[in-house]
Amino acid sequence: MVILTLNCGSSSAKYQVYDWDNKDVLAVGVVERIGLEYSTIEHKTSGKEEFHDKFSSPTHKEAIELILKMLVDEKYGCISSLSEIGAVGHRVLHGGELFKKSTLITDEVVEKLKTVIPLGPLHMPANIMGIEAARKLMPNVPQAIVMDTAWHQTMPEEAYMYALPYEWYEKYNVRRYGFHGTSHLYCAKRAAVLLGKENKDTNVIILHIGNGASACAVKNGICVDTSMGLTPLEGLVMGSRSGDIDPAIIPYICNNTGLTVQEMDTYLNKKSGLVGLCGMSDRRDVHQAADNGNAKAMLAVKMEAHRIKKYIGAYSALLGRVDAIVFTAGVGEMGEHIRYLSCIGLENLGIEIDKEKNDLSHCRNAETCISKDSSPVKIFVIPTDEELVMTEDAFALMNGTYDIHTNFHYTFEDPDYVNKARARGLVENLKKKPELERIIALPPKKRSCGIKGC
Repeated sequence: MVILTLNCGSSSAKYQVYDWDNKDVLAVGVVERIGLEYSTIEHKTSGKEEFHDKFSSPTHKEAIELILKMLVDEKYGCISSLSEIGAVGHRVLHGGELFKKSTLITDEVVEKLKTVIPLGPLHMPANIMGIEAARKLMPNVPQAIVMDTAWHQTMPEEAYMYALPYEWYEKYNVRRYGFHGTSHLYCAKRAAVLLGKENKDTNVIILHIGNGASACAVKNGICVDTSMGLTPLEGLVMGSRSGDIDPAIIPYICNNTGLTVQEMDTYLNKKSGLVGLCGMSDRRDVHQAADNGNAKAMLAVKMEAHRIKKYIGAYSALLGRVDAIVFTAGVGEMGEHIRYLSCIGLENLGIEIDKEKNDLSHCRNAETCISKDSSPVKIFVIPTDEELVMTEDAFALMNGTYDIHTNFHYTFEDPDYVNKARARGLVENLKKKPELERIIALPPKKRSCGIKGC
């Protein structure tokens, strides 16, 4: 049996096919430019040639139709029949206060999701369109929603409430929800494994840094605070989002420029962050420009690291004891310069980054340890796996064994867990960079057996 996961954005649909019996990824792909003049698809089945093409996709229905067709394609496919799909997991941005954990989809669930659209107007309509399209095409297959906000539902009210009129919370659900939940869940549980601790005994600070970025404070295995708020705009400096600002800036600029509320929202979400500071959002471009002396790019790099460092300090105070700092997502996994600038100078908090180890850690196929041997607080780089969380939730819901994460055991919580696709990729990485082996993070059980690694 295989599990299909779908992540539908406003103009895209990412997907993964997972062989549940063999615990391995069979295929991945993405459809982009949905609703535009033409759409594109990139499809990769393990061990086969990649497929790229253009086609017409006015809606998500046509996109998902093509995805399903690719899965059974004689040359590029990964399964012989759609009947092999046992469940489908859908990533959903916002569960509001209605959905506190992953849930099987019914007509009633879809209608409830529609009421949450005002909390995520840019993402929720696309999420729902993808769900409705998949249900029409696979009406007899159990399907589940996995919310980005669910992981953060353990926050205490002093963390999730804003100091605003209380009636705004009562009438309009204005509160902190947090996002990147599936990523934070995966990394929190993997960090516990690497530390050799039970989840309930683990305190970590997770930094999910991609184009969107968020920090999460995890105490005794659960989320107690996070940087994103009502929407994914609050918190860290991001690719095109402002992160934390003085709210009075908004009426000040509107009064001086005549910008409408909608135009200001566009500026804050799409024209701020690194783009607003230096005109670039890709950290590779920003870093290169900074190295070449671009003053605005240099400022952008320093501001991003400065903001991350502030959150590490704040969350260290909140947690009291920190076992590990975890970097994840595209920039967290590959941006050694941001990791270094974010951690250097935090020795008084027991956080000691090793520059040589950090520079070596440029790989998405291994969990690495980049702290000094003497560092009381470990610093891990953990490649996230949101799709696996979605896959396991969908399977468990279909099987009737699912529960909230504090009562549920994921396969990746086992010390012997291996991501087979990444293990294959790591073999190739080590051929090119054998010294990478010495910073690979291993659970204490494996280290005590004499297996190489940090």
